[in-house]
Amino acid sequence: MSSDSNRRKFLGTAAGAAAFTILPRHLLARSGEVPPSDKITLAYIGTGTQGLRELLPLLAAPEIQVVSVCDPCKHPAGYRDWSRDSLLKDIRRALNKPDWRAGSEGIIPGGRDAGQNIVDTFYANQGCSAYADYRELLDKEKDLNAVKIMTPDHLHGVIAMAAMKRGKHVIVHKPIANRLMEAERVIETARSTGVATHFMPWDSNGSMEQVLGWIRDGSIGTLREIHNWTNRPMWPQYPTLPSDTPPVPEGFDWDLWLGPERERPYHPNYTHMVFRGWYDFGGGSMADMGHYSLWTVFRALDLAGPTSIEPMASHEQVLTDGIASGVKNDFSFPSSSIVRFQYPARGQRGAVDLIWYEGGLRPPTPPELDEDRKEFPAEAMMFVGDKGKILAGFRVENPRLIPERRMSGFPAPPAAARTPRESGQLSAGLRQWAAACKGGAQSPGSFLHAGGISEAVNLYAVALRTRRRLYYDAASRKITNVAEANKYLSREYRKGWSPDSI
Repeated sequence: MSSDSNRRKFLGTAAGAAAFTILPRHLLARSGEVPPSDKITLAYIGTGTQGLRELLPLLAAPEIQVVSVCDPCKHPAGYRDWSRDSLLKDIRRALNKPDWRAGSEGIIPGGRDAGQNIVDTFYANQGCSAYADYRELLDKEKDLNAVKIMTPDHLHGVIAMAAMKRGKHVIVHKPIANRLMEAERVIETARSTGVATHFMPWDSNGSMEQVLGWIRDGSIGTLREIHNWTNRPMWPQYPTLPSDTPPVPEGFDWDLWLGPERERPYHPNYTHMVFRGWYDFGGGSMADMGHYSLWTVFRALDLAGPTSIEPMASHEQVLTDGIASGVKNDFSFPSSSIVRFQYPARGQRGAVDLIWYEGGLRPPTPPELDEDRKEFPAEAMMFVGDKGKILAGFRVENPRLIPERRMSGFPAPPAAARTPRESGQLSAGLRQWAAACKGGAQSPGSFLHAGGISEAVNLYAVALRTRRRLYYDAASRKITNVAEANKYLSREYRKGWSPDSI
């Protein structure tokens, strides 16, 4: 049997590889060749700035071999980033090539050519393929084991489902999908195919064990409210649709970038970095940051099926011939908002309100922090019970009861030192995913656990888009008081892009 056939048999799907044993490398290697069964072959789909940034540590992981890259954009045209040359410096450092793309300073790297070159340079030209269309990649790369999806949000779901239906294991960044019904189809596809899946925000979820322990032991009484705030968005969110029609950059396949979304003229304000500010292409600030802080909370408290979602959002005004009027905007997220979810009692937990804040908004400073003469961090969470409060969050160094005097009965928390992973070492979640690819149990970051948070971030978007308080029936997956809002729960797929046709 050929080594490629062995790989397919060995790493086909988690369901088909239950009895798994890794043989020592020296027993399998031929002429110094790394045995195929030792590595998970992975296609990297999405080579924009964040895609390249996360590609670098993945290349050094001994469990994985990146064999292909995919992106509708061929050249580094029009990419944006958080600084001008930091990504270029990171790439040069990872490749140990200070002259990588010499003379390109000031040009932000991105595109499949850059991704392919980075992979080939790191692996000393072992032959990385490159595609513009993920469908072609999945059709041609027959011996591929897995994909990692780093595209704009509107492509996550269709790519993940196409890969899973072909028996490929999947890693995806947040969100799973930017439509509620599509996210549910992704989760159901993961369940029915049995492949190993990993949802990247799990790796950034700080431990909530102390917080949940305080809630369980009654330290704050009965939990009533969860407040979570972020300083996002940190990208422009455009209150008007583009009116000009600049040419599509050379090497950029606009049709492939649109994917399942309806046709419209190309504009750079839809694409790199700023895509998440549009309802069609992104998921807003809650999809961007709420996954990091809330996923553990959703799972632990069994939050699902909110009865109502109430938005409070900023708005835009314009002058037309000297007359002031509001901008009717159902196409882009507001610059700031507050959204309240009401969750009914479930099991031993009482009813809970979850209040999300973004754009610099946050709850009023509570008396407990006044006593400590402290302010809220720019991003944090506050758990409010009828007998006390907890301040926490993945950017808060240590969770604590407030005011500080309430911590006197508890040992000082250990310093929150995050030991950097050694070069080439996968995160704990990805290590468990890699083991699941080879027959182990699904990782705690599996898609199968992401239903509640995916429901919330997609209902948040619908509430903001309609600017209405929505009453939601979880059993029927219907909004009961604003009938027209239900169209935003699903996507109207362009011909050839439906999950049923890919």
